[in-house]
Amino acid sequence: MKLPQTPEYSEEDLLKAWGYIENHDVMDAIFRYNSKYLHWEELRRRELPVDPLYVWILMKFLRDREMKYLHFDKLELKYDLLDDFIEKLHHLDKSAAGTISSGLDSMSRDMDQFIINSLMEEAIASSQIEGAAVTRKIAKKMLREKRKPVNKDERMILNNYITMKEITSMKSQDLTSELILHIHANITRNTLENPEDEGRFRDNDEIRVFDQWGNILHTPPDFKKVEELIGKFCEFANNDEEQFIHPVIKGIVLHYLMGYIHPFNDGNGRCARSIFYWYMLRKDYWIFEYMAVSRAIKDTKGQYKMAYQYTESDGNDLTYFIMYNLKAVKIAVDNILKYIEKKQRESKQALKILQESDDLNLRQANVIKSLIKEPDKPVTIKEIMETYHIAYGTARNDLFHLEKSGYLQKQKSGKEFYFIFRGLKNQ
Repeated sequence: MKLPQTPEYSEEDLLKAWGYIENHDVMDAIFRYNSKYLHWEELRRRELPVDPLYVWILMKFLRDREMKYLHFDKLELKYDLLDDFIEKLHHLDKSAAGTISSGLDSMSRDMDQFIINSLMEEAIASSQIEGAAVTRKIAKKMLREKRKPVNKDERMILNNYITMKEITSMKSQDLTSELILHIHANITRNTLENPEDEGRFRDNDEIRVFDQWGNILHTPPDFKKVEELIGKFCEFANNDEEQFIHPVIKGIVLHYLMGYIHPFNDGNGRCARSIFYWYMLRKDYWIFEYMAVSRAIKDTKGQYKMAYQYTESDGNDLTYFIMYNLKAVKIAVDNILKYIEKKQRESKQALKILQESDDLNLRQANVIKSLIKEPDKPVTIKEIMETYHIAYGTARNDLFHLEKSGYLQKQKSGKEFYFIFRGLKNQ
């Protein structure tokens, strides 16, 4: 498969392009496709009134007039602050955050459970992006039951989950090389071919980023520059004085730069997404604690890689990468809103069960409600502990009470009890 490219053009091509500046059909196409911020590889396949090259030249001219520039080491980065970006950021800053805040207040008893569920989703999806071949259902069961991973892929997911939980307590810390190495060591523990690479910057230039056809997508900087670049990366992350960048956009830029530097032999993608998550929490975007952005990325993995490629092939124009990531953030926000609506409906169902029973508390009613959906699924004390974020004794008492009340049937496997749903009392 051919890698994305942008065309070179001569002064003669430029003059010909300017000849179309007053052509209504040409300018209409330019404004229409610039609003979508099409890359050359997409534009050249569209039906256009003139040669795509001339349309591209004029599109680039209009883009350059609005471009914002960032300098990182010798790398000049740029991006357009599109109207679509401003709309999505405003939605995130105001309406979505307010709606989600009020929605979470209405389900305050479930907030800890909600955070844990979101962390699980983020950890699982981030690992699956990097090739972890474990289904979401099996992965969540492992995490809820605190079962030891049985292979490298499950270990990747557990590592991510532990790291994500720890990052929530790191948000007040400045980013340092040591912190990045610590995050990397946690993410990659017992999953690398060479265990010595855990929490260590690469010491070679053998690493390349390839696509599935073997094409080189990215050649990272010389390994001798990695420590220097990471130092500048941390300085950029910690310093907001020189140039204001919207925090969400800056977090996305950090995500991109970590991929560009590629400081490790493996685990760069997971580390980049973890640092994005850290930065959002550091900037008081509490909403990200409830979001699984990596799940949205996983579902559009091809577009994720293409966003990197479009940016690099078009003179480090970050607009493509920002556009993709803001779409993923919006999907994650929409998923939270759907989840809150679902939990509110389920709470009403649980309250109905509770009202019809005189011997259950709300959490026990929620356990029954979840088992109604999956009546053949056994449940364990460990799973209830993790799901509802409660102590072992509380989880044990809940299940034994439900068993005594006739809702569950207790069975034993080895030293562990598990419980099967028997049905509602009035059935």
